[in-house]
Amino acid sequence: MNALSRFTLPPMRTCVVLLAASVSVSVALDNLLLALLLLFGLLGAGRTIIAEAVGNPVARAAWLLFGMLLLACLYGPTPWREALSTLAKYDDLAMVPLFMAALARKSTNRLALYVFMLAVGATLLLSCLLGLGVMGVQHWMWRQASAENAGVFHSYITQGMMTGYAVFLALLYVREKMVTWKRVAFGIFALLGTINVLFLVLGRTGYLVLFALLVWFVWSTLENYLRVRSKTVGWQPVVAVALLTVLAVWGTYHTSARLHERVDLVISEYRAWQPNVADQTSNATSTGERLEFYYNTLHIVRDHMFAGVGTGGFPDAYAKQVAGTDIVPTSNPHNEYLLLMTQGGLPALALMLYWLYVQWREAPRLENPFRRDAARGLVITIAVSCLVNSSLLDHTEGLFFAFMSALLFANLRKAQR
Repeated sequence: MNALSRFTLPPMRTCVVLLAASVSVSVALDNLLLALLLLFGLLGAGRTIIAEAVGNPVARAAWLLFGMLLLACLYGPTPWREALSTLAKYDDLAMVPLFMAALARKSTNRLALYVFMLAVGATLLLSCLLGLGVMGVQHWMWRQASAENAGVFHSYITQGMMTGYAVFLALLYVREKMVTWKRVAFGIFALLGTINVLFLVLGRTGYLVLFALLVWFVWSTLENYLRVRSKTVGWQPVVAVALLTVLAVWGTYHTSARLHERVDLVISEYRAWQPNVADQTSNATSTGERLEFYYNTLHIVRDHMFAGVGTGGFPDAYAKQVAGTDIVPTSNPHNEYLLLMTQGGLPALALMLYWLYVQWREAPRLENPFRRDAARGLVITIAVSCLVNSSLLDHTEGLFFAFMSALLFANLRKAQR
């Protein structure tokens, strides 16, 4: 470590720990901390960042996806300014090696994870106070916050997704061997987080993420239990997990009037939707709009399958696709896989899936069951969220995924030695 690195690494570590808190709280603070991280990283950790980008397979896969989007700026009708503006929304992928360099020290890494959980815990407390009517809507809250939809710092979609993953981490902590009071605290966190996702915010993304992660938690816990006892996983555990999942979904669906209503609404909206029929009331619903986005975006993908229309070219391509109809154009299809295919064709989709695959593949090489299951849980969270949102394009979701990916895989190169 040279003298400049010794000077820049401490503030980098401070910034990355603060970023663990701000990612669920403040976009403005995110941007400030990212700027400081980039400054200190370029000044004193350039070699480390390059080493991570080249030697860490997770960072390398993130750079490949960002590189594809950079390449897609070179073609298509989109003006350079708009193309680069869209590319900048994906810059969190390029920051993964920088995050890894700042999170390489294990004490900093553990602290950052605890700080993230603390920030989400504070959000949960405020959300519960708002949802129960104990506290009114404040000026610093999300602009559409209300007692009926208690998002606090970010939208209900973002809060539901991050809370779902935090609940999963809390359950992993409960599973760990630690003092009783910590396990109780994380158990209460998991309970409050589950209540928040299911009853206090309206985001159906949170339902999907939480459900998928709870299934994975049950399965991974059972698998770890059998591995410790040198047993193989047969068909019986698979059946047990399936039955528990069905019972849990059935019980939650029939005991929660709010969840029952939200699920039934999605089903009715899906059945009523008709493609490219703008004057239908059903097509103005949330589900109807998304189905309309998917339907027209798939037509764009079909016509530009191998190269896409270029980075930043989706809004113009969609406007041309719906020209001559009464369909309102959109700049976001609310599906990251379709958005990447529209911009970079099949290569962009392949690199997105490769990034997820590499994380899933490398997870077993992490140091302990907590990290291994947390890493695969993150892959599930990204995969599910990107089905119904353009999550890498959105600032908070994209930063969260890139940051957590770096945090969990920061010491992967060391583990492989």
